[in-house]
This record gives sequence, structure tokens and C-alpha cells, in this order.
Amino acid sequence: MKIKLTLLALFAAFAFTASAQSDYKNSIGIRLGGGYYDLIGAAFKTFISEPAALEFDLGFKPSIGYGVYSDGITNLSLSGAYQHHFPIGSIEGFKWFVGGGAIIANTFSDYEDWGGVSIGIFPTGGVDYKLKNAPFAFSADLRPTAHFVKSYGGINGFLFNSGLTARYVF
Repeated sequence: MKIKLTLLALFAAFAFTASAQSDYKNSIGIRLGGGYYDLIGAAFKTFISEPAALEFDLGFKPSIGYGVYSDGITNLSLSGAYQHHFPIGSIEGFKWFVGGGAIIANTFSDYEDWGGVSIGIFPTGGVDYKLKNAPFAFSADLRPTAHFVKSYGGINGFLFNSGLTARYVF
């Protein structure tokens, strides 16, 4: 009985410590992407435990006209990722993360070979910083994505993506 009470007390202390260390619970903002399937998007991040977060992004990349086949091409994407956070030194609110996720994107195009649905998975890594005295968080990430269904430009395979995100914390 004494062991059960001790374990219960340790569990309660751990749970309290873990929830007390979180810099924020939820955030929503804008993600600027540097990849093939998003240029700008809406980002939502929620911590499901102290080190673990889920991030969801709804991205959009309009036709920007860099070549003969790029006119009339627009991308819309939805991605979700799990991120495990680790503190960086003693800097309050500054963490690095690793994880992975999945994406589904649709390329709308006037050219049949360039349009269609793309589905892929990606590892992710980056940094996240929550301002100490303001309700804002910023992050930078890398997402090398392996596509298993026809992707942008009719290419199956690997596409690189990265992003910068600014979010309001609530």
C-alpha cells in the first residue's frame, strides 16, 4: 500500500511539474513556406503534453509565373505533424523540436500533366521561441517530404519544404 501511495505521489508531482513548465498551450498564426506546395498558410499548434505538440497547416501557393508551365498552377495543401520539444540551454521559451507528419496537397493546373492530388510523409525539425512578455511565438522548420502519390509537376518522390511561422498564443 505504501508503494502505491509513493508511486501515486510521484506521478502527481511529475504531472504537475510537466504542466507547469509549458510556455503555452495553443497558438494560431501565419506560416510562410519555401517549398513546392505552400507559399503562405494558416498554422495552428497545440501542446498535448509538456514536450509534445501537434501542428496543422493549411497552405496555399498561387500561380507566380516563373515559366511556361507555371502559369495557371495553384497549390492547396493540408499538413499535420507531431513535434517533440527539447529546451535549448537556459533560454526561457526557446526549444528545438523533431517529429514527423503527413501532407495532402492538390495542384490545380491548366496543364493536365501538372495537376492532381499529392500525398506524402515527412520528418520535421526546427526551433520554436515564445516571447517572454508577449503572447507571440515564432518557429522555423525543415520538412523534406517523400510523396507516394503524383505530386507537383507530375513528379513522384522527394520534395523539399521549409517554413517560418509567427503565431498568437492563447
